[in-house]
Amino acid sequence: MRTLTTIKQIGGHAGQSVWMGGWINNKRSSGKIQFLQLRDGTGYIQGVIVKSEVSEEVWNTAKSLTQESSVYVKGIVREEPRSQSGYELTVEDIEVIQLTEEYPITPKEHGVDYLMDRRHLWLRTPKQRAIMVIRAEIIRAIQRFFDERDFTLVDPPILTPSSCEGTTNLFHTKYFEEDAYLTQSGQLYMEAAAMALGKVYSFGPTFRAEKSKTRRHLIEFWMIEPEMAFVDHEENLRVQEQFISYVVQSVLTNCRKELEAIGRDLSKLEAIQAPFPRITYDDAIKFLNEQGFDIPWGEDFGAPHETAIAENYDKPVFITHYPASFKAFYMKPDPNRPEVVLCADMIAPEGYGEIIGGSQRIDDPELLAERFKEHELSEEAYQWYLDLRKYGSVPHSGFGLGLERTVAWICGLDHVRETIPFPRMLYRLYP
Repeated sequence: MRTLTTIKQIGGHAGQSVWMGGWINNKRSSGKIQFLQLRDGTGYIQGVIVKSEVSEEVWNTAKSLTQESSVYVKGIVREEPRSQSGYELTVEDIEVIQLTEEYPITPKEHGVDYLMDRRHLWLRTPKQRAIMVIRAEIIRAIQRFFDERDFTLVDPPILTPSSCEGTTNLFHTKYFEEDAYLTQSGQLYMEAAAMALGKVYSFGPTFRAEKSKTRRHLIEFWMIEPEMAFVDHEENLRVQEQFISYVVQSVLTNCRKELEAIGRDLSKLEAIQAPFPRITYDDAIKFLNEQGFDIPWGEDFGAPHETAIAENYDKPVFITHYPASFKAFYMKPDPNRPEVVLCADMIAPEGYGEIIGGSQRIDDPELLAERFKEHELSEEAYQWYLDLRKYGSVPHSGFGLGLERTVAWICGLDHVRETIPFPRMLYRLYP
């Protein structure tokens, strides 16, 4: 049984002869030399085959290789500063696992629908691989940030009996004889967990049956939802800006090669350091009116409004103190001005829109009961949530981060469909 190395580990074998498994990403020849572009999932390396240095069988095998053929390759590792990996392989032997015929994604340009129908193969391309590596690093950084600060990871249910924001945009299913819905947020359950564990976060899939086709929307997406007992609005904002700074700097440190491979402007990410600027909803309305937008006080912002505001900053900006009238029932009113709530949306720069929404939660049991009546929510369905204010209520705050929008922003992508391995969109459930 041969021992295989990987392209990522190949630097530890300079000057040695090694075996590796991989696929042919591309190839070219120049008379008596063939160049194989090999990939193995961990990276890319060039294999060089010199006709005078290998057997005729190895030379002819190399000539027969097609795009995405799978192979075992033996070769001597040599330093090559011009290579992406810093090394190249002088090929000694090739063993074909499978010769691929008529691979559908060739180096030529293909339309997005064509590629999305073949997403299972599109993932193999250098750009898509780089995005998935960056996504994985973002996930690792998120978990490190919270774990290092004594948060406990808690998993809320995916099947829920009702929704904290109405059921219009929820996927309905039957739970035996009862109605149930796929979750669109684990926040209410996180509030219960925070009362038991102090600082918690969830990390899981959420679902919205929203018939939207914008570049920012997916039907299935991943949310990170921290909730913190004994934390007020101000401290909540500080946690958020430290969190985003930490994640971006981790990606810069650990995925520089991948960011460069997808053509990301690194200077834009290097500017992402806390603290972040803040403006109130009032100031945002005033600014938008001055810019020619016809938006009255009391109306929520759309994508064009968020983009116009974000263009003034080179880092994320908080918009705080929105009107209570269109925000969620659980948000705590500003004691000095009850018509607005202690909340904030974090708007990413470069037109990527809202990546975090958060607030201080109502901790007064009487006020929460009033909100239930105003929003016509079932006290029976939410008795457990009301219990949290009845038995040892404390000030608490939390927020939710959309993973895919964050990946899109950090990678500088035009559309969220490339931020998740197999996107679920309005008209796409395959593959």
